[in-house]
Amino acid sequence: MTMTDDETVVVAAPTFKQRRWTARLRRWRPFLIIALALALVVTGIWLVFYSSVASVRGVEVVGNHRVTAQHIRSVARAPIGTPLARADLAAVQARVEAIPDVSAVSVSRSWLHTIRIEVTERVPVAVVSRDSGTAGAPLQAVDLDGVLFGSFRSRPKGLPLIRTAPGVTAEVLSEAAKVVTSLRSDIASRVRYVDVASIDKITLSLRNGPQVLWGSADDSEEKADVLAVFLNGGSKKYTRIDVSVPGKPTTR
Repeated sequence: MTMTDDETVVVAAPTFKQRRWTARLRRWRPFLIIALALALVVTGIWLVFYSSVASVRGVEVVGNHRVTAQHIRSVARAPIGTPLARADLAAVQARVEAIPDVSAVSVSRSWLHTIRIEVTERVPVAVVSRDSGTAGAPLQAVDLDGVLFGSFRSRPKGLPLIRTAPGVTAEVLSEAAKVVTSLRSDIASRVRYVDVASIDKITLSLRNGPQVLWGSADDSEEKADVLAVFLNGGSKKYTRIDVSVPGKPTTR
């Protein structure tokens, strides 16, 4: 069977239209892909930064021991309901860092709904009385940086007592803290308290023993060794031992 020219035109016409549409789609395809990608990006930005899909719903606290998680959450004032991506973590961190018992803070996002607060608490090395050991005077813990924190009615077991005047600075307290942590256990157990007047005027008062003029925290390990020689060297009793210059100790 043979087709006429008119029939050939009718059959071929749809093929030409398809080719034209295919060519147009090829030309527009990059623009369509870009438009779709932009739409996805805009939708993603809206979902993350402006919708409640990924909003703050809770606060996780880790690393705390003495300070309760409830207290940390209360101080942190996390922006509950705010999109997590827009939460001001620096502000949360600054508020938690103001807690005296806390030495370091790390705040991060835990997707999709949680702010994670990791704290490092200060480690007490002694307790401080700023009223020269007056009975009933409030006590505070001190760490190696000389920072005071916490409050105690009586001296916790295992922490030496540092007595000092109210105006003594953190730098001076740090020196005293270095001294008490340098003491050998056999000497530390005999210390009643440590008197601190200034950086280079630190004195130990021993139970049933002499007053020890320590000086500053410099060469504390050597001073501790020299003191041990006098305390364990025989039956001789001293009222005062001066190890402030460990190479030239004096006694009385």
